[in-house]
Parts: sequence; C-alpha cells; structure tokens
Amino acid sequence: MTAIPRDTAFDSTLALLRDGYEFISRRCDRFGTDIFATRIMLRRAVCLRGAAAAEMFYGSECFTRQGAMPWTTLRLLQGKRSVQQLEGPAHRRRKAMFPSLLREQEKLESMRRLFTQEWLRALESWKARDEIVLFDEAQLVLTRAACAWAGIPTELHDPEKLCREFSAMIENAGSVGPATLRALLLRKRTERWARSLIRRVRPGDLVLPGTAPLRIVAEHRDADRKLLDVSSAAVEVINLLRPIVAVARYIMFAAMALRDRPEWREQFAAGDERHLETFAEEVRRAYPFFPLVGGRAVKAFEWQGYRFREGEWVMLDLYGTNHDARRFHAPDRFDPERQISWTTQGFDFIPQGGGEAELTHRCPGEAFTVELTKQAIRLLTQGMSYEVPEQDLTLDLSRIPARPKSGFVMRDVRPISHASKPIMRTRLLPDQRISAAIREQRQHSRLARNGNGGRHERQCHKHRYDGCAGAARKIGRKERLPADQCDQPLAPWRECRPRQDRGRQAHVARLLHPSPLGDLLGPAL
Repeated sequence: MTAIPRDTAFDSTLALLRDGYEFISRRCDRFGTDIFATRIMLRRAVCLRGAAAAEMFYGSECFTRQGAMPWTTLRLLQGKRSVQQLEGPAHRRRKAMFPSLLREQEKLESMRRLFTQEWLRALESWKARDEIVLFDEAQLVLTRAACAWAGIPTELHDPEKLCREFSAMIENAGSVGPATLRALLLRKRTERWARSLIRRVRPGDLVLPGTAPLRIVAEHRDADRKLLDVSSAAVEVINLLRPIVAVARYIMFAAMALRDRPEWREQFAAGDERHLETFAEEVRRAYPFFPLVGGRAVKAFEWQGYRFREGEWVMLDLYGTNHDARRFHAPDRFDPERQISWTTQGFDFIPQGGGEAELTHRCPGEAFTVELTKQAIRLLTQGMSYEVPEQDLTLDLSRIPARPKSGFVMRDVRPISHASKPIMRTRLLPDQRISAAIREQRQHSRLARNGNGGRHERQCHKHRYDGCAGAARKIGRKERLPADQCDQPLAPWRECRPRQDRGRQAHVARLLHPSPLGDLLGPAL
C-alpha cells in the first residue's frame, strides 16, 4: 500500500484562494505525482489530476456529490434536491430528462435559431451605443434565447432581472462575502419565479406544446413514478436555464482568442469553417471555466496502490487535467489544430466533466455549449464589425470563476451584410502590421475605383466626432473632409481610416509600423 503524499502546510485554504485554478497542479508538479493530501477548511482533502484520476472519479460508482462542496456553491449552482445531489437509479432516472432536452437535433437547432435572432436584435441597439461589454450583452442575449427556447412566455419573465440573477449565481459561486449573500437572496427570488411557472403549467393555466422544455420538466416523474414536488421542479428549471447563460463566458473567451489570433478570424470571416468546431473546443480547453469538482467516497477502495477511506473528500482538477503537458503539447498555447472534441475524447478533456452524461455527473449540455460558441464565432466574424479598444484582458486565475475585469469592451459595433467581409480593428502586433497595411491600402484602392478616392474619413469613435485624435468640431456623420484639409494630428490606428490618396500612404504605414521603415513603405504600398 502506497501512502498518499501530503502537503506540509497545516491548512491550505488560503493557498487555494491565492492560487485558484493552479492550486492542485502546482502541488502535483512539486510532489511529482497526480495525487496528494492536504487540509481545506481544516478538513482532510485528497486532490487528483489527470486522465486516469478523472476516469476513476467519473467512471466508478465510488463517489457522491453530497457534502462535497461548500454549501454556498451548492445553493448557487445546484440547489436543494437537484439532480446533482442524487445517486444511483434516482440520479439516472432524473438525469435522463436532460440529454433528451439538450442533445436532440431539433432542440439544438431551435436554440441556435433563437440565439441568432436575439443576437441580431441586440445588434441593432449595440450600433447606437458608444461601446458595449460583450460578456454582459452575451448573457442577456442567452437569457432571452433560453427563456424563449424553454417555452416561457415573454409576459412571465423580465429578461434583464433574470439575467442579473443568473449572473450573480455564477459569478459568486467560488467566493464568500457580501456579494455571495446577495447572490443567495437573488437565487431565492429566481426559485419563487420558477415555482410560479410550475404551478401554472401543471393545471393547464399555461398551455405549452408537449415538446416545450418547461412542460417536460413540470411533468417529469421520478423513479417512484410521482411528479417532482414543486420546489424540486423549479430547481431543475433553473438548472436548465442557468448553464445556457453561463455559455457567455465561452463567447467572451472566443472573442479574446479571435482578437489575439487574426489569422483565424480572417479564415472564419471568409466562410472557411473547417476548424470552427475545434476552435470552439480549444476555447473550452484553454480558457478557465470552473477549476475543480468535489466528491465523497461512498465506500473504502483502492486505486493505483492508494487507499481511499469511506467518506474521503476528493477534489479533481478539471483545469489542470485540460492543461496536462503529457496529453497536450505546449498546453498553454492556443491551438485549434489539436482536433479535440467532447464527442470522441476520453477523460483527458473534461471542461464540463467526463464519462457518459446519462450515467455520471458529467454536464449533459456540452452539445449546446459547443454549438452556441460556434454560432457566436460566426456572428462575431461574419455578421458584424467592431473595434477592440485598449483594455486589461488579463485573466486572474486566483479568481473563481475567472474572467477579465473589462468583460471585453467593443466599440463602433456595426452589422454587416453577409456579402461583406467583417473587420475587427484592434492594435496589431509588430509582425502583423506590414501585411495589414498592404491589405488596408488595397481596400482603399478598391474604394477609390468606386468613386470614393481622395477622401479621408475623419471620425473619433470615443466622442462621436468626425476628426483625427479628438477634433473639436462635430459634423454630420455622412460628411467627408478632403485629405488635404486634414490638419489634425495623426490618430491611433483604431481612430483613423484613410482612403486612397498618395499623400496619405506614408501616413498609413506609420500608423501600422511606427518606424523609419514606414516612411519607405508609404510610396511602395
């Protein structure tokens, strides 16, 4: 029998809060093993990492979720008497309801259509605003789409309020403090709303098609062939809607990946979707969602020579397993060509759990997650143009769940026709500037041939002024000022879009490649 390596710290609660997503992996690397024991909140916990550990955790019936996570996390993300708290036949019976809702092609197509409609409707309002926060807007779009998909009439819910409630549940699931207390109170309000829906559906006051997800949940019968009590049914309605809203995180991360990798953005914008799904899957692998999952051993057992006692608290590292260098070469590098997929992958790719979703506690909504992320990428690259201003997009991995503070700010959002190629204007890296200048000049040449030559569009998006770098004079949006009359200082790349004019060619080159080489490139462009 091999002794489980122990962390020398008396208690690692503060270290967990400090290291966040990297807590387990750092110690596994230090000990040279995929297992170690420590104390969390003065209780013994065994931490695991890797595909073999995930297979043991999800592939056996040795663990229960009951008593395996802080009560605040449980209440915010799962709720009392939810499917995640069940085991054995009771769990399998209720869990069978979710794959039928979240994997059927008809349900998937309906959700994708509603999501697209809500996104395009929101896009009409985004174009009238100076800037938007993509994370916040995506959550609202998903809330509207999820309620419509579930069959909830518009007069029976307030999307903005419901979105705030769902967001609070997710944002505060990994923390403790006043914000968590507020999120718990908002959760109670959401549960009251969901109970009112169940009470309307069951007697027929709210008439819904038999295929409506809300009706399916309301009429579900557990293993005892009895209807769920109203509170449990309400919890499952929330468990159906909240994870859909949580996909906004992956949409934000996808936008970040597109910003940092313009070659992929251009490929998708041109309609080449060969790697679209693997791009979405790589977003799920590379970016942080939830760091770990907990379980308690329902019986004593052995695994790889290690002895687990009955009642042992175990934590599996999801983030570390998805970044395991033994499975993923250069795991911190974003690479859609890894060709990973939730449909074929084993226990080494577990952003939302592992094993058979019908039998284990793996999330049954991965098909929804991937399809919604793919559709969002299409809309970001083929359905709209926008600017990405300077902002802090750093991911603090000590924050659970992690996300950039800015939420990904976008400016000058505009819908585009499907026949047009979208442009996301952002600050380019030095090695990208020359080719970008050439592409920009070619675009300007085409505009010139179409009768727009010799003109310089002057527009400051921050202040809605037409002018380079903050002109003091506001003129009509459709007016143009000849280039030889432009006496404003050179604008940053995101604020200056010169048209075809030989006198402005060096101006373009200096903006994109600020060095003496820019002056030489100007006449050659």
